[in-house]
Amino acid sequence: MVHQQRSQAHLSPSSDTEDMTMLLAPRLAYFAGVARTEHVTRAAQEMQVPQSTLSRAMVRLEQDLGVDLFARHGRTVSLTPAGRTFLTSVERALAEIGRAADEVRADADPATGKVAFGFLHTMGAETVPGLLHAFRADHPRIRFSLVQNYGEAMIERLRAGELDLCLTSPVPDAPDLVARRLDEQKLRLVVPADHRLAARKRIRLVEAADEMFVTLEPGYGMRRITDDLCKEAGFRPRIAFEGEEAETLRGLVAAGLGVALLPPPTVPRPGVVELTVTAPRAAREIGVAWLADRPDTPPVAAFKRFLLSRRGSLLP
Repeated sequence: MVHQQRSQAHLSPSSDTEDMTMLLAPRLAYFAGVARTEHVTRAAQEMQVPQSTLSRAMVRLEQDLGVDLFARHGRTVSLTPAGRTFLTSVERALAEIGRAADEVRADADPATGKVAFGFLHTMGAETVPGLLHAFRADHPRIRFSLVQNYGEAMIERLRAGELDLCLTSPVPDAPDLVARRLDEQKLRLVVPADHRLAARKRIRLVEAADEMFVTLEPGYGMRRITDDLCKEAGFRPRIAFEGEEAETLRGLVAAGLGVALLPPPTVPRPGVVELTVTAPRAAREIGVAWLADRPDTPPVAAFKRFLLSRRGSLLP
């Protein structure tokens, strides 16, 4: 009689799922091979492993599970009901591993691989599309996973392994990151078209000390730059509204709800006037960042080289 329940010598009842997985995983492909051929010798030949190794692996697998997976008939074997149940899940697991292996190989392919690339909202309308268009002239089949977000959120995703590279501002300075300055973007003081300063071309930022400001929310790079420039000019900005997107802030300025320090728009917006700030120097650095000590796949390395070659000419 075949006894379905065995003594679990190798696993205590308190063993968790992770411990079980570590024990079972190396033997699953062997189990599937024996189950498919129903013959240990034939399976060993197909998988090019010694028959003794395969036989011991199956015995240990049954011991670890505490059930008989095979009924043995001389040199042949057949699956028990428990074995058939286990095989269904094992085949799904092995197929999923195979798909995962195919996916990571495809993502690393030099010609058709994938780059996970993050960038600031303000660079999404023109800068990034232009960069991708230029890069794909020489790498037409490389794929991109694009993430548009504010700087700190992208750095978090970079550290989590969800991004390969990101364009951000300010350029980060952290021991676990590598960052390179690529370009600089002048900032303007944006005022309503009917504002008392709208007839001006240039302005010292201190002249706006009494104005209400509309800004991005704390955590955004532009918010930090706004706060720092106002501090350098000798005042703390009074915040009327906080938002998440630069063009929304322009709309609020056009509605007369305040003034804002912003990078130049992609296209001119009616209802506002953009003034050059002469003091303090109002600009933001744009840089590319990646995780230190993480090896690049060929497509990521190619795009990184391309971005670094655009130093000084990143912005339109």
